[in-house]
Amino acid sequence: MSATPHEAAPHETTPGGDTPGEAAPRHDGVPQQPGGAPETSERPEAPGQLAPTPSQTIGPFYGYALPFPGGGDMAPAGHPDTVTLYGRVVDGAGEPVPDALLEFWQAGPDGSLRGVPGSLRRDPATGAVVGRDGVDFTGFGRVPTDADGRYVLRTLPATAPAGRPDAAPYIAVCVFARGLLHHLFTRIYFPEDTAAHATDPLLSRLPARRARTLVARAEGERRYRFDIRLQAADAGDGGEECDEETVFLEFR
Repeated sequence: MSATPHEAAPHETTPGGDTPGEAAPRHDGVPQQPGGAPETSERPEAPGQLAPTPSQTIGPFYGYALPFPGGGDMAPAGHPDTVTLYGRVVDGAGEPVPDALLEFWQAGPDGSLRGVPGSLRRDPATGAVVGRDGVDFTGFGRVPTDADGRYVLRTLPATAPAGRPDAAPYIAVCVFARGLLHHLFTRIYFPEDTAAHATDPLLSRLPARRARTLVARAEGERRYRFDIRLQAADAGDGGEECDEETVFLEFR
């Protein structure tokens, strides 16, 4: 995948068409689940041609080797501007996903996307990952969910990428979880940036009810909650509006 979480070629199906260089919402929901019937073509394969091998998954094994010490502590230790971001990853029934892995990327305080190396430092003697140095802001985090599907991230306030005057501040997220043949990308925006949301190249193209799934909720001073729902819940018998699936993005 050549695109980064901040630079994406879109596959847009909402009104307005494609906008080069911007992420676009997925239009097909969560990828095909294990055991589901694969998509087939109405035209049979030509003689001598083989159909592409479908994606497969086993595990998950995200709890082994991938998490690293301090993976959720993106802000340097003791930084006065630290904010806490937390929430849950749930499935379509609202049940927690206890073994998901979330990766976070965000622009530096100056809007730079270059980041600073050092999140995955290794002990030169043992080769073991020892985590961050506690000083530099690297712009990267990796957090597993717990038994209740919860995660916690401590980071600096989000900023918009430099050179993109219409973009609102956001944090990019990648979701790995059981049953996902392909990882999912989404974003976290923040409620104090409402004015910027109106011109953001992604949020401004979404219906209001869908855009709300990308905006964290303030819960106390410098605390935000952002839940990730992998599928929409079924509508109730009374016809009430169902819980919305989080908007996921397609990169190509």
